[in-house]
Amino acid sequence: MAHPLPQPRTVRAAAALRGTIAVPGDKSISHRSLMLSALAVGESRVEGLLEGEDVLATAAAMRAMGADIVRQDDGVWVIHGVGVGGLLQPETALDMGNSGTSTRLLMGLVASHPITATFIGDASLSKRPMGRVIEPLSQMGAQFQDTPGGRLPLMVRGINPAVPIRYTLPVASAQVKSAILLAGLNTPGETTVIEPIATRDHSERMLAGFGADLTVTPSPEGRVITIRGQAELKPQNIVVPGDPSSAAFWLVAGSIVPDADVTITNVGMNPTRTGIIEALKMMGADITELDARIVGGEPVADLRVRHAALSAIEVPPELTPSMIDEYPVLFVAAAFATGTTIARGAEELRVKESDRITAMANALGACGVVCEEFEDGMAVTGTGGDPIPGGATVATLLDHRIAMSMTIAALNARDPITLDDAAPVATSYPVFFDTLEKLGAMA
Repeated sequence: MAHPLPQPRTVRAAAALRGTIAVPGDKSISHRSLMLSALAVGESRVEGLLEGEDVLATAAAMRAMGADIVRQDDGVWVIHGVGVGGLLQPETALDMGNSGTSTRLLMGLVASHPITATFIGDASLSKRPMGRVIEPLSQMGAQFQDTPGGRLPLMVRGINPAVPIRYTLPVASAQVKSAILLAGLNTPGETTVIEPIATRDHSERMLAGFGADLTVTPSPEGRVITIRGQAELKPQNIVVPGDPSSAAFWLVAGSIVPDADVTITNVGMNPTRTGIIEALKMMGADITELDARIVGGEPVADLRVRHAALSAIEVPPELTPSMIDEYPVLFVAAAFATGTTIARGAEELRVKESDRITAMANALGACGVVCEEFEDGMAVTGTGGDPIPGGATVATLLDHRIAMSMTIAALNARDPITLDDAAPVATSYPVFFDTLEKLGAMA
């Protein structure tokens, strides 16, 4: 799963940006569909799965633990599961590549099975802290041997039966919540997660869809999510909607490139994921939702975006959980707005695939954009719609979202912008540059 040699790429301003495109399947839903299908008894089928490196790492790990996972020629993935409690001891270390989601969620699965698994990853993933997952899973009885700082390489020794816990999330994290719920699947009794601040709810929706005994109730403490363990999951046919995190790049591109008119089909509109749309609309973006519908239990719509004059905003901190992955490209939108956009309350950005606050401040700064870095966010002073200077080589730091965000910035730059390495884009959006060319921009 290690990345190949760096692949520099120079991106020039777009002469045009017009057309109708689809984005890859939602990454969060793709991970979970493979994991839960692998724990169901019988055959599940998944259509529209994101076939990026992160999701392929999840597929490889579930195969290593006994699931039969095959991609058919028509692009549908067929999974024959082992049943809850049926995971097998993997023979070798599980290579998670760049995927923090795979790692944290699979740590939860392993924690309540009587198996031992070692997790390894690339240089970027190996810097990311896993302590926030280790702590609750340890309370359930799992044992860990980790690299100092709670990092990879890391070994999990699961336990069966595990101990059900009642755990209040100290930080808003869908990954921690999901890891605990997945551990709770094979734990007798009731495992409860209390979520003071709501995060993406794909795990809850999908667990319920597979037949898990799960309840979600509001309380003064926040959302109380309880799962009763040792249920039998029923196989499902899943249609994965387009990833709103991937759509975000085109929403910003369509907003900042003159005369742009782009329609993105089949975008997941789960309300826990649409913060970027709300923020862009607050800035004046021209985004229209078309043909709103429900697909596979998830709200979906087509999105049309046209060039618009953007104005600076102070990003509401309450939007952070629903757009944490989209902040890098929001900073790009801010670089073209009139005024200074301020985003605070997003310290989680510092422990992503890279420190995304510093990474974007450095990248935009190198391209002539005025940025002020805060511990928990950034202020970006925009051009009022004029092109940014550009003309720099920027460090992508093995981070797919930095690479794609700066590609979008280059679409309205006076001088070309060079990515020192475009290879990380393959972790989540293998056809990103092909899509850019389809829209008429020559990247």
